Parts: sequence; structure tokens; C-alpha cells
Amino acid sequence: MPELPEVETVRKGLERLVVGKRIQKVEIAYPRMVLTGADSLRQALVGQEFCAIKRRGKYLLLYLTDLVLISHLRMEGKYHYFPQQVPENKHFHAFFTFTDGGCLVYQDVRKFGTMELLGKEQVEGYFLSKKLGPEPTEEAFVYTSFRDRLAKLKKPIKAALLDQTLVVGLGNIYVDEALFQAGIHPARSSQSLSAKESKNLHQAIIAILQLGIEKGGSTIRTYKNALGMDGSMQDYLQVYGKGGQACPRCQTEIVKFQLSGRGTHICPQCQVAP
Repeated sequence: MPELPEVETVRKGLERLVVGKRIQKVEIAYPRMVLTGADSLRQALVGQEFCAIKRRGKYLLLYLTDLVLISHLRMEGKYHYFPQQVPENKHFHAFFTFTDGGCLVYQDVRKFGTMELLGKEQVEGYFLSKKLGPEPTEEAFVYTSFRDRLAKLKKPIKAALLDQTLVVGLGNIYVDEALFQAGIHPARSSQSLSAKESKNLHQAIIAILQLGIEKGGSTIRTYKNALGMDGSMQDYLQVYGKGGQACPRCQTEIVKFQLSGRGTHICPQCQVAP
């Protein structure tokens, strides 16, 4: 699943490719993915121009002249831009044809991704209803608030980090990496973390996600950015996908196990079980 670094990399690519382009025609081959109605989206977007591409957590916000298209990539959603002819592909589900002849295409093998068309005045309320946590930056992600929230949670720390209310953008890959960097076992209850551990985890989350952005995301399985290029963060992962390999710190064998239905990677020496 694309996590924050991958979505941010897609955002940057779309910003380069489509800002300033005006929509001439919209085709939706899989109407169910448009939660606000495919027919109304087709009609409303004709004549609209892409003005800015923003992001909130794992959501893409495509700002148009009068409207905002909110896109969630879910498991395998991705965007492609074709300056001329669009090739045949059964997994292409949305086509935004521009007045200059180019076309932005949304591809989704599993069809889990969603689109929603909102008025600009609806965006703030939309995200308030999602109860999303802060962005993982030094400015927005305040340590004391994070620490105080953890102290009230009994759920495993990995589950707490995945639910997007403590901080946005973490998925399975980057949670495993942040917990390894902080030396915390993912099955630990959130409220069991010491002040030092919560501080280390806070810093690890910011550092890991920033590195992921710098490296263009992790290309594992099918992810590519909007320019069709792979990311390189997978070359910097320490534990995720490394089951059976040696821990880069202590050489203990990295273990993979299931936690709350998610494949989870740890070093049993560096991340002591509760």
C-alpha cells in the first residue's frame, strides 16, 4: 500500500505533469470507485483546470478551478500521464483528457482506490470527520501531545500507529522501520512506553518518513511514481521484508510474524518482547 512517502512522491509528479492543464473530457470505466457519483464527476470536471496538487496524510487533493478531487490510492492505485495516445490496459479506470491532447490515467489492479469530488469549502470538514492526526513534521507533530495520547492507549503500539489518529502517513512498512529504529517491540502496549522510548519513537517516525520522501518511496511489488519511475527507499529498509536475514545492528536473525493480521518484522534482540 502506498504510504506517505509514496503518496507525496506521486503528488510531486502530478504537480509537474498536470498543473495548468484544462480538462476536455472525463471517462470513468469503474464508476464504483467514485464515491460522490461518476456521472456528476464527469460533468463537473469538463472545463476545469488543475491548479494545485496537495496531500493530507495518504490522501491526494487535486485542486481544480472550482472544485477539489480527493483521491485515495489504497493498495495499488497509481497515476500515469500520456502526452498522446493511451495504451490499452484493462486496469485503467479513469481518464482525464486535456485540451492539449494529453491524458491523465488512473490505474488500479485491485480497484480499492477511491475518488470524491468536493467543493473547496467542504475540504476542512471532510478531514475533520476522518479524525486524522498531525502531519509527521517537527512543526505539526508535537511530542508532548503524542506522549500524552500514548499514555491513554492500551492497544499495541503498532496498531496505534497504523490507525492514522496519532500521526498520519504510516503503513506497515514505515511502522516496522520506525519501531526498529526506536528499539520498541510492536506488540508493546502504547501506554507502556517510557518517556525516553516515546521520544525516540517520535523522532524515528519523522526521520523514517522524511527519508522515504527523499528516496522517492519504496518500490515493493508494484509501486511507481507518477513519472513511471521506481522509488529507492527499499534499499534503505532495515527490517521490513528482511525476515531470515541478519539484523544490521546486532546480526541476530530478523523475524517475521503476524500481529493483528499484519506481517510484522523485528529484531528479537533489539526489540525485546513484552
